[in-house]
Amino acid sequence: MTIFLKFLHLAAIAIWSAGLLALPFLFWQRRALEAGRDLDRLHRITRLVYVELVSPSAVIAIGSGTALIFLQATFEEWFSLKMLLVALMAMLHVVAGLILARLFSPKGRFGGLSYAALSTAYVVLIAATLWVVLAKPQIDSNEFAPHLFEPGGLARWLDQSRDETRMPTP
Repeated sequence: MTIFLKFLHLAAIAIWSAGLLALPFLFWQRRALEAGRDLDRLHRITRLVYVELVSPSAVIAIGSGTALIFLQATFEEWFSLKMLLVALMAMLHVVAGLILARLFSPKGRFGGLSYAALSTAYVVLIAATLWVVLAKPQIDSNEFAPHLFEPGGLARWLDQSRDETRMPTP
């Protein structure tokens, strides 16, 4: 079961990542098209990639990854960093959906700077996630948050932060 989930997870991540890398290029193609058959075809292709391929792959990748967390009991600091990177990828996935929703309106545009920024963000996040997963760097949470995993540490931190932000009473 675990091997099947790993295969499913890796395949879904590959499709999700490839789709995210392709979307900015598809968005950028909008710049040269006026209303008509070619614009409609580009709109259908872009929606197909986002709605039919990339989004289901993201759901499968995140769902199978969540199942693997519980099956393998992966609770190490590098894994928390991986989860942060995946969350950022998911947020940029939503950004692509928001761009798609507005891009094919009569005044929709996606310039070269937007193309470069979104493409770079996807490449950096995908590469960083791959590096973290493959390198599994040693991260000592005690260096930056010494009481983070101590029993009752969160309650002490909350109490301390409340003491610092009290409103003065007359």
